[in-house]
Formats: sequence, C-alpha cells, structure tokens
Amino acid sequence: MSSVRFFFIFSILFLVGCAQPAKKEDEKTQDWSKDHSVSYHKEVNEREQLSISLYLEQHPALKKTIQTTESGLRYAIVQSNPKGALGRAGQTASLILNVGLLDGTSCYATESDVYDEIPIDRNDKESGLNEALKLMRTGERARLILPNHLAHGLVGDLANIPPLAILVLDVTLIEVR
Repeated sequence: MSSVRFFFIFSILFLVGCAQPAKKEDEKTQDWSKDHSVSYHKEVNEREQLSISLYLEQHPALKKTIQTTESGLRYAIVQSNPKGALGRAGQTASLILNVGLLDGTSCYATESDVYDEIPIDRNDKESGLNEALKLMRTGERARLILPNHLAHGLVGDLANIPPLAILVLDVTLIEVR
C-alpha cells in the first residue's frame, strides 16, 4: 500500500510541477506586423531627430555649417581644401578617423602613426562614412553625424558601439587613390 501511495503522490507532484503557469489576463500577446515595424521605425527616427537637434543646439558653430543629405547624413566641412581631389567609388581613401557617440563617448580612433585605409563603397564600414567620403576633398576635415541606419543599426558593432547608436565621426581625408 505504501508504494501505491508513494506513486500516487509522486504522480500528482510531477503533474503539478510540469504544468504551464497560467497567463495573466492582463498579459497581451502581440503579433508583429508590417504596421508595427513601420510604427517602431518612425518612433526610433523621431527620437533620433530630437537627439541630433539637441546635440546641435549644444554645438552652435557646428549647427551653422551642418548640411543634411537625402539619406539623413549630416556633415560639416570643418577645414576646407577646394583644390583637393574628390573621393569616388572604387578608390581607396587614407584617413584619420575618430568615432564617438553623441554624449562624447569615444568608441574608436585612428592610431597616431597610421592612417586608416578604406575602399570607398567596397567595405563593411558605416554607409554614412562611404557617402561622406564622396563629398569630401583630400586635405579636408569634416564632422559627420550618422543616424543609426547609416551607422551600425539595430545591433551596434557588438563591441564598443551600442544598438541604435547615433555616431559622431571626425574625419580627415588624407588622400584618395
């Protein structure tokens, strides 16, 4: 009799322990749809625009010279060189690059004795950087503001750049070849 009782109690405990917890009535499951995706991206874009506007308010000299491209890249030529060669797709750019966040956090910087070599439009760098290199002339310095869709997007770089980060790049284009 004791083995039957033990089996009965064990079976009850097993069934109770394996049962799925009941969902709370106020928990709602939401199907993700194209409309949700569009709405989410609009909200992210609005927050980014506000953050960039606040950043520019804190940097009035930059705000006066900043230009915006159709893609959303914001750039200002800080040091001009009208006689320099324009960067073109297919060329390799030698540059000095400092990458940071809007709050001033530094993510990456070119080493002082070496230039970064980037093939324009043939690399895995930020698409906003590729776009800017085609707007710059050799010898110019520029400050770029890249919204997340022109930088590292939803994931970041899994190291120093967080997801959905707006990047501020200081770029000096040394040469193109």
